[in-house]
Amino acid sequence: MRLNKRMAELGICSRREADEWIERGWVRVDGELARIGMQVTPESKIEIDSQAEGERAARVTVLLNKPIGYVSGQAEGGHRPAVTLIKAEARWEDDRSRTRFHPRQLMGMAPAGRLDIDSTGLLVLTQDGRIARTLIGEDSEIEKEYLVRVSYDGVGERVSSVFPREKLAQLRHGLELDGSALKPAQVEWENPEQLRFVLTEGKKRQIRRMCELVGLRVEGLKRIRIGRVMLGNLPPGEWRYLRPDEEF
Repeated sequence: MRLNKRMAELGICSRREADEWIERGWVRVDGELARIGMQVTPESKIEIDSQAEGERAARVTVLLNKPIGYVSGQAEGGHRPAVTLIKAEARWEDDRSRTRFHPRQLMGMAPAGRLDIDSTGLLVLTQDGRIARTLIGEDSEIEKEYLVRVSYDGVGERVSSVFPREKLAQLRHGLELDGSALKPAQVEWENPEQLRFVLTEGKKRQIRRMCELVGLRVEGLKRIRIGRVMLGNLPPGEWRYLRPDEEF
């Protein structure tokens, strides 16, 4: 297989990062300087220069409590991207990271996953391709947890008492989107007006569309966890650095 794909499979870096490192002469295969596009086998010995390790260590990942009205990725429809909130004055005062903010940290920073414009909560933005692959790679099964306030058939209070049990079962397993069956989900009532969803996939506007299929209207949606990382007390519109002891 191609060297960059093998490096990504081994968790060394992303394919894009692999190509950058190869171009800079930071990668050797079986003792020889690597070339862009070269083929390797599972037995090939891949060595990474210490300069690449140093550059990777300097890359940052931040956790943002995205407010309503911001898009996760590129600016669209006149709405600002969430990355514009990553600035010194919006850093959470309780962030205990010793990392100092610098505008260069915004270079190459991209969201690892999405939250639609009407949703709030935990959004990860990173310069680290390994973290991005962990969260949004094709084989990723990282859990994402959401609190979803709903109404049903015009009822906005004590929805759990009127919502049919069989439809709750459908939310857990049995729905299709875009012509394919959804993976099983954990769906429970958090309180009479709010559901807790835990998903391991992330189709576009998935929860809102799932709710529409069973007659629920989403009144509010907030992501509170990705893997083992919690939103916690991070205020809306503020951000903090991912700590060294935190892993998704």
